[in-house]
Amino acid sequence: MTRKKKRAVHRDRPTVAAPRPVTPPDRVMLALAVLGLLITGYLVWTAGSGSASAFCTADGGCDAIQRSGWSTLLGVPMALWGFGLYALVALVSLSRKASPLLRWQRQWRLVLLGLAISVYLTGVGKLVLDAFCAGCLASLAVLVAMFAWLQLRRPAAAPGQAWGRWWAVQAVPVLLVVAILHVHQSGLLHQRPESRRAEALAQHLSAYGATFYGASWCVECSRQKRVFGHAADRLPYVECAPGGRNAPMTSACVAAGVTVFPTWVIDGIEHNGVMEPRQLAVLTRFDWDRGGAAE
Repeated sequence: MTRKKKRAVHRDRPTVAAPRPVTPPDRVMLALAVLGLLITGYLVWTAGSGSASAFCTADGGCDAIQRSGWSTLLGVPMALWGFGLYALVALVSLSRKASPLLRWQRQWRLVLLGLAISVYLTGVGKLVLDAFCAGCLASLAVLVAMFAWLQLRRPAAAPGQAWGRWWAVQAVPVLLVVAILHVHQSGLLHQRPESRRAEALAQHLSAYGATFYGASWCVECSRQKRVFGHAADRLPYVECAPGGRNAPMTSACVAAGVTVFPTWVIDGIEHNGVMEPRQLAVLTRFDWDRGGAAE
């Protein structure tokens, strides 16, 4: 009797996927990110507490920058935005699941954005405020070090011959962000349209004998002018520092004893800070409702 050979039944066994290699953390970038967190965290603390920053003299530029409109964005201190950026860089540098190329790309984009904004704000400090912030320059140095490290450690799988194209593609959105930041921070969107009432008030202020003392580097003075829109040219404005923040004040401002900008002098009384048109109208007896001087 022949035995029937039983055919072996082969069942498909599930294929066990090879474990994905773990990417070690980028310790250099992590150390630089921690340094950036310490710097920006300190700047956030000084901004919140009103304390003077270290390495800044009493007549230095730190206070001018900290009190300017450029020190905040959407009501949040710029230093806090920088703190968040460094925190993201630290998290990406600690990531073990992303491939070295993917992690490098994420780091590169974040650092490029932070570097562009930091360079922009440093330029604003010099050109607009004529001032520098030691902590801000330290943060800029950290971002430069980060960017240099990423350039030196570019993975072999990163863009090769198309490196110029990669730069262009990544730079366009960064430049767009900086442009939007400039439009928002400079108040170009907040300038009021031409108004006959504002023009009449500006002319009335000059005729009344009111004086508006300001400085070329004063952000609040620019804000005061924007309140009047196109009628700002008719304001009784006196420039106190045509040579910049550290230049001597003009004799007219010294004689008036002006120390704070902007300063309005009406009927011999000083009024510091930005003033709304209605306030100025009341102080100079201007008929705001009718848009003309009261008889």
